[in-house]
Amino acid sequence: MLNYGDFPGGSVVKNLPANAEASGDAASNSVCSRQLPPCNLSEEDLLQNPHFSQLLLSLSQHVDESGLSLALAKEQARAWKDVRLHKTTWLRSEILQRVIQELLVDYYVKAQDTDLTSEDRKFHETLEQRLLVTELTRLLGPSQEREMPPLLGLEKADLLELMPPSEDFVWMRARLPLEVEEQLKKKCFSVLCYHNPSSDLDSETLKAAKVWNLAEVLAGEKQQCQAAKSQQKEQMVLLEKKSATYSQVLLRCLALLQRLLQEHRLKTQSELDRINAQYLEIKCSAMILKLRMEELKILSDTYTAEKVEVHRLIRDRLEGAIRLQEQDMEKSRQVLNTYEVLGEEFDRLVKEYTQLKQATENRRWTLQEFNKACR
Repeated sequence: MLNYGDFPGGSVVKNLPANAEASGDAASNSVCSRQLPPCNLSEEDLLQNPHFSQLLLSLSQHVDESGLSLALAKEQARAWKDVRLHKTTWLRSEILQRVIQELLVDYYVKAQDTDLTSEDRKFHETLEQRLLVTELTRLLGPSQEREMPPLLGLEKADLLELMPPSEDFVWMRARLPLEVEEQLKKKCFSVLCYHNPSSDLDSETLKAAKVWNLAEVLAGEKQQCQAAKSQQKEQMVLLEKKSATYSQVLLRCLALLQRLLQEHRLKTQSELDRINAQYLEIKCSAMILKLRMEELKILSDTYTAEKVEVHRLIRDRLEGAIRLQEQDMEKSRQVLNTYEVLGEEFDRLVKEYTQLKQATENRRWTLQEFNKACR
């Protein structure tokens, strides 16, 4: 037995009025799906356990959708806010660093193709020298915190001597915002043209106006995508529920069809098959009798009694001749079988007889020719 006093808000469940229990069952389902973490509960479970649904309603006042308490949720929100703030600060410095590096890369590309002015060379060389010295100084770190000897024996003072002159640095620093602004403007225009290719033919003023609203447009599209994703997620949940319901309905329909087949169809199927078999048997007999009747009718129309008698005599003579031929063939087969018993000796005698017969015929022909010559 559950003791509702052991749970947060358990006393609230005990003190709920009677009319709240009737509405609690209907509202607990929406609480499980929206205010609490996902609960695999059906309406039947909530109806069978009404006090548990009241407990869920009371818990929804103390936890958020992710299952955290309200105090932890507030602390988590503050932590995420600090993370976003630090992330924004880091992104700003990272963007500035990458833009400056791209300025130097573009400078070297242009220097290979075109002749730059002395001011451009001076600006980029001063900027590059300043960046390199600053980066190397950062890599060396504070001298008092190093336990190992410095790389190549360099100290921070050695690197500071490589700094560009202060006048060049001041002049470069005054020009740097303009160069960075121009580089950022190109990037913004490229992002705008990627987002809206038709803006490629617009003037810079119109592009600047569109870039001014581009952040809001992208934020709106992102919000629409997130809303579409959440809606898709809800639709997938509904689809899964409907698929499960559809499967259950199909199973019930199949059970009903099986029942109908067993109770109605299969009972009369054997009788129906027997009747069909009798019908087909009678029909086949009738067809055979009809064919025999047609055969007799054709014979009676074709042959008279005299022709039938003549044909009978001819058939008797032919059958007698066939019997005589079969007897002769049987005698010949017996003789051949007798010769086959002799085997190879019989074959040799046959060959010798054939040769003697040929020699006799040759000599007879020679004698006849000689007699013709003597006459």
